[in-house]
Amino acid sequence: MTATPAITMPALDAAQAEHARAVLDALRARIAGRGGWIGFDEYLEQVMYAPGLGYYSAGAAKFGAAGDFITGPEVSPLFGACVARACAPWLAGGAELLELGAGSGALAESLLRRLAELDALPARYGILEVSADLRERQRARLDRLPPGLRARVHWLDALPAQPLRGAILANEVADALPFQCFAVTDAGFVERGVALDGQAMPAWSERKADAALQSELERLSGSLDAPLAPGFRGELCRRLDSWIPALAGALESGALLLFDYGLARHELYHPQRDSGTLRCHFRHRAHGDPFWHPGLQDITAWVDFTRIAEAAAAANLEVAGYCTQAAFLLGAGIEEELVREGDALSRARRASEARQLLLPGEMGETFKAMLLARGNVAATSSAFAVRDLRRLL
Repeated sequence: MTATPAITMPALDAAQAEHARAVLDALRARIAGRGGWIGFDEYLEQVMYAPGLGYYSAGAAKFGAAGDFITGPEVSPLFGACVARACAPWLAGGAELLELGAGSGALAESLLRRLAELDALPARYGILEVSADLRERQRARLDRLPPGLRARVHWLDALPAQPLRGAILANEVADALPFQCFAVTDAGFVERGVALDGQAMPAWSERKADAALQSELERLSGSLDAPLAPGFRGELCRRLDSWIPALAGALESGALLLFDYGLARHELYHPQRDSGTLRCHFRHRAHGDPFWHPGLQDITAWVDFTRIAEAAAAANLEVAGYCTQAAFLLGAGIEEELVREGDALSRARRASEARQLLLPGEMGETFKAMLLARGNVAATSSAFAVRDLRRLL
């Protein structure tokens, strides 16, 4: 039997139960083929991205009220309107805009509508989406745009071979990259991976960290105010080291704008955060069991923004801004966007949405915004002027 999280979870329907069985069968074969153990990053590749089986590859709803979690663009079009105001100065003269992992298409829709009103439409709006199912959902949503806006949208299978001038957006993409899990013991660093238990179900299994991971964790621990101590468990996303340079290679000049939940390194690996940040989401229930019905739930960990900053510097990108989501939205004009609503009822609805985007207990402090720049783009946007947290990186 699959362990049930210590919260009330919705029952699976027949299709979900069958899908979970198929994912589990494939996972068992993968673990057996690897000698009985796989790293957690490989586990994530299987249950999140395996064609036809992984969470992001299968057809269940993921975003919004009917899905497992909600992102800023689904909360309110105010999010997209503010991003449009921030991006507008970078899109003059035939520049392009590329969105990575466009989810439901909500951000693309609100962005294009507001950019049109600002007379700052990009020549092309590209969407790089790895999920065929999500592509279809995005197409269905964006097909409702006015023809002049819809004609600018196109989908890509990979980053453009010709570097673009303009902006690249990644809203809650970095947290979806496969990551490793580790623990500190009295004997040293161990990697927390996945094996099959006595009932042939996936379960945590630890092994001594290999030389590469050992070296990485030693470097990480040595960079902190308080070195990692026995009993500490955490996550490490080394794929950021190649992801950021790949994005940098796709940007001739302009901005790379990232939104995600995360912290600077010394905060993320603080001794008081010794249980890690791994979280799973299913039908808006958050819990910590990544082995509950593999393939049916989202599995993420908080982003190390210091690591992103280091990777950006190595790729010749300037860290031109880093702040909370609340500070970004205030700097980008969310208050001005609120007063644009035409009637009192609409303004009240938008005000409620704004609170969810801004308040510390909601999304305002947990989520961060980071601006990576090639060229002088920071001076053209006030979105990062309210609160500069780059000193924390």
